[in-house]
Amino acid sequence: MTCRRLFTGLRASKSISWKQTGSLQKTLASTFEISGTALHSGALSTVKLFPAKAGEGRFFVRERTRIPASIDFVTETTLCTTLCREGTRVRTVEHLLSALEAVGVDNCRIEIVGADEVPILDGSSRKWVEAIEQVGLSVAKDHDGNSTYKMAPYLLEPIHVTKSDSFLVAFPSPKVYITYGINFPQVPVISSQWLSLASMDKSFYAEQIASSRTFCIYEEVERLLVAGLIQGGSAENAIVCSASKGWLNPPLRFDDEPCRHKVLDLVGDLSLFAQAGSQGVPVAHIVAYKGGHSLHTAFVRCLLGLCEKSMEL
Repeated sequence: MTCRRLFTGLRASKSISWKQTGSLQKTLASTFEISGTALHSGALSTVKLFPAKAGEGRFFVRERTRIPASIDFVTETTLCTTLCREGTRVRTVEHLLSALEAVGVDNCRIEIVGADEVPILDGSSRKWVEAIEQVGLSVAKDHDGNSTYKMAPYLLEPIHVTKSDSFLVAFPSPKVYITYGINFPQVPVISSQWLSLASMDKSFYAEQIASSRTFCIYEEVERLLVAGLIQGGSAENAIVCSASKGWLNPPLRFDDEPCRHKVLDLVGDLSLFAQAGSQGVPVAHIVAYKGGHSLHTAFVRCLLGLCEKSMEL
């Protein structure tokens, strides 16, 4: 996989300018918890979310180990995004992080009890968004009782990552725009889909992105099960499509639900760029084609300047 800035060989970190958003960092106004089945292990998992102080950012706690929701701790990207620190891991974090980033929970303590996964719920981030909206947000304060302005990363020049015919490219823009394309020629009912979003604010995400569910190809299910994956997968937490029979558990929530879910995953993975309660998604026009967690996280590493002209995955 190549990873570089377009038109230049300078480090990607010099392509970012951090600016105030004009709003103060937020956290949860109260605590809540949600339990459910873990997608890959099939075990029960409970997630407890707590308010956190300004500047702490979003972080997981499992077995007394604190794991920041940061690209520095991403260790695996096969069918989900996994964070790990000192041998303790948390899997399938992308849907929860997507909701927190999109709704504006900048600082949050996330405790995981039971399985080492965030529960898959219905395969979307809708229940997380609803729970956050129910408890509400409050201004985050630091240890001295002071509030902090939220910062956002503005892209100064184009950056991209590629892998075979997949790519993720971002161009400077005054606002966040996302264009995403997928292509499954072996599955006619999905085929090629493109989605362009001229807005990515809190209400748009809640109404148009959060309820889009993860999807899988029926003919690939047995292989994944043998590999020890999706042990908790079912028609209740994913939309399943057969190459020959089409959708096996309709109806879809959107005609282009698979493409919308890719945007949901992208927001969750880009949230790993957030630092000290800042915004993770860069202010840019982001264009992705045939992406996944591996491509998304490689792009975040480019943003952090962890690669020079190229990086092999």
